[in-house]
Amino acid sequence: MEPEEFDSDVLRQFVLAFKKGKLKPIVKSQPVPKNNKGPVKVVVGKTFDAIVMDPKNDVLIEFYAPWCGHCKKLEPVYTELGKKYKNEKNLVIAKMDATANDVTSDHYKVEGFPTIYFAPRDKKNNPIKFEGGDRDLEHLSKFIEEHATKLSRTKEEL
Repeated sequence: MEPEEFDSDVLRQFVLAFKKGKLKPIVKSQPVPKNNKGPVKVVVGKTFDAIVMDPKNDVLIEFYAPWCGHCKKLEPVYTELGKKYKNEKNLVIAKMDATANDVTSDHYKVEGFPTIYFAPRDKKNNPIKFEGGDRDLEHLSKFIEEHATKLSRTKEEL
């Protein structure tokens, strides 16, 4: 509720609208990026559902804080990871500034930075948290390949 003026009538109207299910939640969000064609897609509060919860794609999402030292160290590795998988049609490598955007799903708990989840296309409400491995290209790639639902075979594997 963000009223310009507040009195008992405004509160009454708000409560009635809430009970009828006519209110939309206020989602904290940075502006939607105009160009989001890089190897790592930028997710904001307003695009979380459209990108991360898209049932057509597996999504690896990093929740970060711009001031976090571990996140800054991960940035070049994560960009390299995005480049490695850029030709995969059903896989999105994404990141979200969790200090400036609301996560609109309760299934993605962010309690520290960086927090990384893999959201399989067929199990968006059951994401897999990346834990226990080094945050390097090898371990993140292995994590993706272990959980991906649809990866094309690369020439290296043949």
